[in-house]
Amino acid sequence: MTREGYRLEDQVGYLLRLASQRHAAIFQAHTLEGLTAMQFAALVRIGEQGRVSQNRLGRLAAMDVATIKGVADRLRQKGLTETVPDPEDKRRMLISLSAEGEALLVRMVEVGRVVTEETLAPLDAQERETFLSLLRRMT
Repeated sequence: MTREGYRLEDQVGYLLRLASQRHAAIFQAHTLEGLTAMQFAALVRIGEQGRVSQNRLGRLAAMDVATIKGVADRLRQKGLTETVPDPEDKRRMLISLSAEGEALLVRMVEVGRVVTEETLAPLDAQERETFLSLLRRMT
């Protein structure tokens, strides 16, 4: 039984989840080589950094320790990343893109643009700008 005046359709969490599900479906329809959105985010951050520790990569890609470990492992298993010991701390490994990862990232950036365009398609240019600005403020 719901409380009077409470409509699930008006709740931010519910609406964000629906928007997220829509975006995820669009991403999955366009992704290359079975790459997940989280793997793509990690590849983008690795590409930006050149070489990065797994811990820092998790922070940069907004993933917790357990999640980034799984993502990093799967990227390595797919041959998209390589690891080398950190010259400043031999106990730590640095992750970088392999040649295959670099090539896939170049192709996926274009896919990412298409995904964003399709996700935001219901909005006009001003609404898109406002929506993205508001999301940035919330995060």
